[in-house]
Amino acid sequence: MKRRKRTALPCGVTLLVLALAVLSGCVSRDLRVAPPNESAQTTRLLRQRIDTIVVIYAENRSFDNLFGHFPGAQGLAEVVGPDGQPTPAYRPQLDRDGTVLRELPRVWGGVTAPGYVPAVTEVQSAGLANAPFAVESAFTPQSGVKLDTTAVTRDLAHRFFENQMQIASGSNQGFAAWSDAGALSLGHFDTQRSALTKLARRYTLADHFFQGAFGGSFLNHQYLICACAPEYPHADIAPAKPRLTVLAHDANGRMLPRLALHDRSPASALEGPPKFIASTSIAPADYFGDGTFRAINTMQPPYQPSAAPPAREDATRAYADPLQSGTLPPQVAATIGDLLDAKSISWAWYAGAWRQALADGMQVPAAQRKAIYQPTTPAGVPNFQPHHQPFNYYAAFDPLQHADARARHLKDYQDLLADVAAGQLPPVTFYKPQGNLNQHPGYASIAEGDAHIAGLIAKLQASRQWPHMIIIVTYDENGGAWDHMRPPQGDLLGPGTRIPALVISPFARRRHVDHTPYDTGSVLRLITRRFDLPQLPGLAARDVGLAAHGEAPMGDLTAALQF
Repeated sequence: MKRRKRTALPCGVTLLVLALAVLSGCVSRDLRVAPPNESAQTTRLLRQRIDTIVVIYAENRSFDNLFGHFPGAQGLAEVVGPDGQPTPAYRPQLDRDGTVLRELPRVWGGVTAPGYVPAVTEVQSAGLANAPFAVESAFTPQSGVKLDTTAVTRDLAHRFFENQMQIASGSNQGFAAWSDAGALSLGHFDTQRSALTKLARRYTLADHFFQGAFGGSFLNHQYLICACAPEYPHADIAPAKPRLTVLAHDANGRMLPRLALHDRSPASALEGPPKFIASTSIAPADYFGDGTFRAINTMQPPYQPSAAPPAREDATRAYADPLQSGTLPPQVAATIGDLLDAKSISWAWYAGAWRQALADGMQVPAAQRKAIYQPTTPAGVPNFQPHHQPFNYYAAFDPLQHADARARHLKDYQDLLADVAAGQLPPVTFYKPQGNLNQHPGYASIAEGDAHIAGLIAKLQASRQWPHMIIIVTYDENGGAWDHMRPPQGDLLGPGTRIPALVISPFARRRHVDHTPYDTGSVLRLITRRFDLPQLPGLAARDVGLAAHGEAPMGDLTAALQF
């Protein structure tokens, strides 16, 4: 197997492990640029006045997709004129051979999700100009249907290497060519009347916030808690036989961050979605330069709730079948939870429908699931997503060996409501809405999630903890939706596409658009600074990767605050 070669960096270490060079003093001082608002005064006031950090993690929307029309933000007005036509600043979508597409591809499989009424079909999506467009009205002439934020549109590809191919070295000109949903990747919505937009107008909206890792929900949830990609030890010889991703290589045999095309892949994006030899959940051996296999796309937790059924030899039915190719072995890397535990700082991950999904996953292996990855019809089905529960992948939350830790840290949405009402939220609180309330294309609408999240924020603002609270509302990743802003160059994990982020607090700047560079790791940076924690290695690696590319450092969200 050919090994990946890289341009030499200071001290000859790779981006993923360059944090060790920082700690040892190997990296020159000019690479260690202080992040914004790094004053001792800010740190002191942050620790004096903020007691509770609440992180609400929604799903799969780029900044332009939801907030492209937000006043004062670097949004769609930079590339689309008042008449809806692209400006000279718009960089048109390219076909797979690098030529400009004469029009956008059809939305393969149809615009609306299966079962949604009224439907907008694939045929009714043909002929769109090569430009960003309003989803509400773009298909009306062909279909007679006017969509809005209550509509459920189809899902779009949002995977690790596909995201990099779409970003196209920062031009963002590959979204239509490398999507399985064609034109829909260029769509955006009018959310100016939404509840979250109203909150953003009152508090702070960050318009330079990027997803921490390339690709999808699974990896970005992991990045939120560990700033890392999970490891699958010895994936090439594992009994479960997981498949490995196949990449293209350059003339010297070096792996490229580009998937190898299948012989039967359509030459043009106008002919159909791309086909790859193997776009799987695991990167090739040593892709990240540390000799490991890393999980980059969706895999399942080793513990219930999981899409994998219980292991047949397990009488407790608490463990997912490890012989399923999609089951990830238990993880042991350090997380933000470990760092908080080491300082006896309370924290919890609250998830919508957690208890319901846990009971669902612990049925006998042959039983039909009723909550896990179930569609949101009939009404009341939560469509719980196990890969949105990152701590459930870690050995520290083994259901039998660490049952106490699971009970203390992994909780249900009803527990969250009770703790809010009692004024007893832990100092670090994560909340993950259940599937039908998280705004994910394919199975959730923007409007329903918007109302749910805004309703929770109202409860938080009414709680006795609100005077000393920060609420961060952000999205795990772009969900395959285009954004016009170039992501900064960091390390081999990311950052990826720009996503929305709101900072809501009595101390948040009012009616403010924050242009500070941030990514998902900025949430960890804020927690780290507030509670005086050690820095996770992945954050140090990101710092050095950004500096090596001449990029600005990532902030820790304190620039959105005013004490």
